[in-house]
Amino acid sequence: MQLPTSLSIAIPLAIAAFGLAAASVPPRQPAQKPAQKDEKAPLGSISKKDWGEVDGKPVQLWTLKNGKGMEAEITNYGTIIVSLKVPDVKRGAVDVVLGRESAKDYVERTQYFGCTAGRCANRIAGGKFSIDGKEFTLATNNGANHLHGGVKGFDKVVWDGESRMTRSGPSVVFKYRSKDGEEGYPGNVDATVVYTLTGANELKVEMAATTDQPTCVNLAHHSYWNLAGHDSGDVLGHMLSIPAKSYTPVDASLITTGEIAPVASTPLDFNIMKAIGQDFAKMPATKDDPGGYDHNFVLDQTPTQGGLWLSAILHEPKSGRTMEIWSNQPGIQFYTGNFLDGIPGKGGAVYQKNGALCLETQAFPDSINKQGKAGWPSVVLKPGETYSHTMVHRFTTAAAAEPATPAKK
Repeated sequence: MQLPTSLSIAIPLAIAAFGLAAASVPPRQPAQKPAQKDEKAPLGSISKKDWGEVDGKPVQLWTLKNGKGMEAEITNYGTIIVSLKVPDVKRGAVDVVLGRESAKDYVERTQYFGCTAGRCANRIAGGKFSIDGKEFTLATNNGANHLHGGVKGFDKVVWDGESRMTRSGPSVVFKYRSKDGEEGYPGNVDATVVYTLTGANELKVEMAATTDQPTCVNLAHHSYWNLAGHDSGDVLGHMLSIPAKSYTPVDASLITTGEIAPVASTPLDFNIMKAIGQDFAKMPATKDDPGGYDHNFVLDQTPTQGGLWLSAILHEPKSGRTMEIWSNQPGIQFYTGNFLDGIPGKGGAVYQKNGALCLETQAFPDSINKQGKAGWPSVVLKPGETYSHTMVHRFTTAAAAEPATPAKK
């Protein structure tokens, strides 16, 4: 499609390296030195307050500020990003993630707002899988299937949290031990999630895990994004590009079929940036599905910078905000908030269908039941191995001219 003239200024140069591939612009080489403190702005700050309790355990809320206009509120309940304020073209900061008012509200209904989904994100068919010939039965919480870790996954437990200042900016480290048998999974898993708000206006998410028995691990960060503001209405006018020539089709219950299919000539082709609403009518509702996008894309894994690859670019024309996502994961789930149904949100907001979208880097859904299929990643974690998942969200405005380079520690 032809990009609107207004976007020629608003979109960072990273688009030239991927969305306008015909130009053959090579990606810029990653920086050779760790990000340094900007002498024109403070490194940032961290504060913490009590935020109630869940399951008899204290819940805290950390506030991270990076000195460049960004501010994040993060809780140790589910490692949820409660709010993320990002400046717009007029330098005004607006909260761009959906959320609830209190820890109690999240317990009543989270909708996976801003959390870490696990031990295995997305769907597992029939709530069953096998490792080394042994079958395991998981909790089923999405019809007959297992979704985002089960009835009480990583998003619904209290983690241990500790803040720290890094050379990149303020950070919070969360740790949780998922015990053998939790939600039906084998093995004790020690998980770590680190959020860092960098001086380059990035939200960096680092997830890691180890185990004492072979098990299934596939963590995902699950923020709902609306770059015009969490309470600003639907996201169908957002512009999106995803560097993926293929996707993983699903059946009627949204379980991947095992096929890897081309996006060409389908509504799923986001290789050239387009409005999310452009082909939305081609994704109609069915008996069990309210319609819209809820698909995993097989990332091209190019261009790359510092061991990460470009995974998506999201742009909101009115505010001028652009978010680039870089990750080390093979897939990304694009979901348009199809099941939002009037959920009470922050500040009196009410979140309706398509009021936000998710862009979750991950291994492919139900990969545990596609082991050995060509092109499918392994999600089996064994003793002595470390699961590692990094994603960087970099925010710019229409005034920005530099391409994205994820900051190093």
